[in-house]
This record gives sequence, C-alpha cells and structure tokens, in this order.
Amino acid sequence: MQKTYKASELEVGQALPDLDFETTATVVAGGALASRDYTPVHHDKAAAVSQGLPDIFMNILTTQGICSSYVTDWAGPDAIVTSVKTKLGGPNMPGDTLKIRGKVVRAEGHDADIEVNGNNAWGNHVTATFSVRLPE
Repeated sequence: MQKTYKASELEVGQALPDLDFETTATVVAGGALASRDYTPVHHDKAAAVSQGLPDIFMNILTTQGICSSYVTDWAGPDAIVTSVKTKLGGPNMPGDTLKIRGKVVRAEGHDADIEVNGNNAWGNHVTATFSVRLPE
C-alpha cells in the first residue's frame, strides 16, 4: 500500500522526484479526445501546421492531468488537492520530453503548496501550484 505523506514530514524546499514524460502522438490526441477537446490542432497535423506549428500539440487538460498525477502519486492516496493554479507556456508536441519537477513551497499545519514546472526543448510548458491537505 502506498504511503501518504504527513504534513509534519514536509519541509519547504523539499523536492519531489523528477519525472521525464515522453510525449507521443497517441498521448496528445488521446488526451484531447478523452477530455472532449476536438480542436483539430490536437489531433490533425495539417491543422497544427496551418497554425504555424510543426506538429499537433498537447491540450491544457492533458497537461493538467499529468501534473495532477505527478503530485498525487507523490503525496499519496489520502492527500486531498484543495486548489490548483496552472499557467501554460510553450507547446508540448510528440517527441518532446516533458521534464516535470516539483518542490514544496509552503507547509503549514495540514496544508502544503507544491510548485510544479514542466519544461521541454521549447522552454517552459507549464507552471502550476497545487495546494494539498495531508493527514497529521
């Protein structure tokens, strides 16, 4: 059974394990369709090229899902996400390695804030802050 971090075990600056996520066309198109985002630039390369990009690109909901899984897989099954703030940067396309890094930026009582950054060869793809409530 997976452990859930206790609030008392966290320190500001504590790093989460690195995640290097290999982006595939299947993940990009599948994530868009699973989130009912039928915008052509997420599954039709010709549509993406017509918008000035070399390939289809990941939608925000897929990025959000990957980041959410990153935080909740680390925090454990009894952690509760109480808020999320996400800002997208450059695109994430098939062939990109999305390097996701996180760290604890606030730990008070049962609550903690986790800052998450995702970068690829284009630069910053996502910056997010997750607030979580943890057991004692």
